[in-house]
This record gives sequence, C-alpha cells and structure tokens, in this order.
Amino acid sequence: MEGGCACGRVRYLAEVDSNDAYLCHCRMCQRASGNVSLALFGIEQAAVQWQQEPDWYASSVIARRPFCASCGTSLGFQYNSGTTRMDLTVASFDDPSRFVPTSHFGAESIHRGWLDTGGLPEHRSDEYQPLVERWVKAGAAPE
Repeated sequence: MEGGCACGRVRYLAEVDSNDAYLCHCRMCQRASGNVSLALFGIEQAAVQWQQEPDWYASSVIARRPFCASCGTSLGFQYNSGTTRMDLTVASFDDPSRFVPTSHFGAESIHRGWLDTGGLPEHRSDEYQPLVERWVKAGAAPE
C-alpha cells in the first residue's frame, strides 16, 4: 500500500499484511498529532520503503516520529532501539479504509467523550455551500 504526506513530498510503500490498527491515546501521541488520539498501524520497519525520506522529530528520549517538514503531516512513531517494528499513521495511507481499530493504547489518557460520537449530527463537506463556494472561487474542485 502507498501513503504519504498532504503535500506529496514524503511518500512510502508499505507491505501490509493485516487490517488491524489501534488508537493511541497517550499524551505524547495527543501532543504530536494535536488530537485526542492517533490511529496507528504497526508494521516491520523493513516492510516500509520511503520513496522520499521523511524528516524525524525526537519526541522523547526513547522515540522519534517521521513527519513532513513542508506540510507538517504526522507519519508515524518509532522507538529508538529494542524493536524492529514501527507504526504508520492510518490516515497517511492513500486508502485507509481497509484498516479496523482493534484496541486502545494509552488508556489512562482516553477522552471518552470523543470515542462514541454516533449520535451527533453529521454534515458532508461537499454539501456545505460556503466551503464549496470557496473552492469554486479559488478555481479548484472541492476536496
């Protein structure tokens, strides 16, 4: 499967053999992503071929995170030593739809109100007229 950052500067090819992903709620992932959790897919480092080497951020004394310095996309997580595995962010895959959350990690920092949002109203971005008008005015198709 292919993936990469929002601007396309950093791209990867991953040999994916599972659909199992997880949500990490630890404070380090929350801060690194600017979100309440981070959807991650665990994979062997050797199964990831970076077509363009990412930038790396030393997020702690035990780990680092691949990202794109041009657009800021978070691409994953990797311990500095002691394992041959790493994680890629689910949303950085070109088609993340095959992945299924199978567990939670960092449960001590879960924000439970953000887990079950099934009853909240849903709005489609392609039907939100002010957004569509901005795309049209910019001379581009809505994304």
